Amino acid sequence: MLFSIALMLLVGMFGGWICKKLHLPGLLGMIFTGILLGPHALNLIDGSILGISSELRRIALIIILTRAGLSLDLNDLKKVGRPAILMCFVPACFEILGMMLLAPRLLHITLLEAAIMGAVIAAVSPAVIVPKMLKLMEEGYGTEKGIPQLILAGASVDDVFVIVLFSAFTGLAQGAHLSPVSFIKIPISILMGILVGLLAGYALTLFFQKVHIRDTGKVVILLCISFLMVTAEDSYGSLIPFASLIGIMCVGIALHRRREIVANRLSLKFNKLWVGAEILLFVLVGATVDLQYVVSAGLASVILILGALLFRMAGVFCCMLCTPLRPKERLFCMLAYLPKATVQAAIGGVPLSMGLACGNIVLTVAVLAILITAPLGAFLIDAAYQKLLKS
Repeated sequence: MLFSIALMLLVGMFGGWICKKLHLPGLLGMIFTGILLGPHALNLIDGSILGISSELRRIALIIILTRAGLSLDLNDLKKVGRPAILMCFVPACFEILGMMLLAPRLLHITLLEAAIMGAVIAAVSPAVIVPKMLKLMEEGYGTEKGIPQLILAGASVDDVFVIVLFSAFTGLAQGAHLSPVSFIKIPISILMGILVGLLAGYALTLFFQKVHIRDTGKVVILLCISFLMVTAEDSYGSLIPFASLIGIMCVGIALHRRREIVANRLSLKFNKLWVGAEILLFVLVGATVDLQYVVSAGLASVILILGALLFRMAGVFCCMLCTPLRPKERLFCMLAYLPKATVQAAIGGVPLSMGLACGNIVLTVAVLAILITAPLGAFLIDAAYQKLLKS
C-alpha cells in the first residue's frame, strides 16, 4: 500500500507538472496517471487502496469544500441571489432533457435508459470547479458581481439534485413506482444541510473563542465534524434527508462570518492539504477509467456528450437572464459549468451493477464524459477567465 501511495503521488505530481508546462490543466496529467497505474493498465495500485477509493475521493472532496466554505462570504452569496438558486437545478434539467432527446437516436436506447444516462452525466464536478473558483476569488476576477460565488453555490447543490433524480430513474427501471416523496426530499435535504452546517459552524465559533487550540487542531476538528456529517447522511439519509456536502461548506461559511481572521488562517491550512488531496483524488478517478470502454464508445457517444453540453450551456444561459452580467461574463459561467468527474466516477457503474440493460453503455459514456469534460472545462476556465471577467 505504501509503495502504491508513493507512486500515485510522485507520478501524479510529475504528470500534473508536465501538463502545466504544456499549458494544459494539471488534473489531466493526474487522471492519465491513474489510468496508467490503475487496474486496467499496469495494475500498480494496491487492491486495498482501490477498495477504499470512493472514501479517499470523498475525503479529498471534503477538504476542498471546507476550503471553499472558509473563503465564502454570506454577503457575496446574497448579492448573487436568484441565479444561484436556478444554477442548482436548471442546467442539469436541460442536460438530462438533451440526453433524452439525443441518446435514443444516437445510441438506440429507450427513453428511460436515456434519462438514467442523463442523470449520471448531468452532475458537475465540485472537485474541478471549486479550486478554479477559489483561484478566481484570490485573484479578484469576477468577485465584484459574485460570479465565482455563484458558480460555487450552484455546483455544490447540483450534485444533490442529480443524484436524487438518478435514484428515481433507476428505481423506475427496476420496476418501482415513482414517488413524489423522492422529489420533496431534494429541498428538504438542501435546507437540512444548510441548517446543520450553520449551527455546527456557529457552535465551533463559540468553542474556539473559549478554548485556545492551535490552528492545526482546529483543522482536525473541522475534518472530524465533516466526516461525521457524511457518515450521518450515509446511515440515516433515507430517514432524514440531509445533504452533507452542503453542510460541510456551511460550517466554513459560518466560521467566516463570525471569525473571519480564524477562517482565513484555516483556509491556508486546507489549501496546503489540498496539494496532496488533489493528486490522490484525480489519480483515483483515473484509476476507475477502463480504456476498453472508451475505445468501444464510438463517435456517436462523443457527439452525444458534446450535444448534451450544448443543452447544459443553454440552461446556464437561461439562469443568467435578467441579471446585470455582461455577455462575456455569461459566457464564462456557461464554460465554467462544463467539467464532470467525481459523480460520474462514483455512480457511472451503478446501473451495470444493478443488472440494467443499459449498464454497459451508461458506464462507457460516463467514462468518456470524464475524459472529455474534466480537462476541457478546466482548460477553458484557465484560458478564459482573464479575458472574460473583470478584476
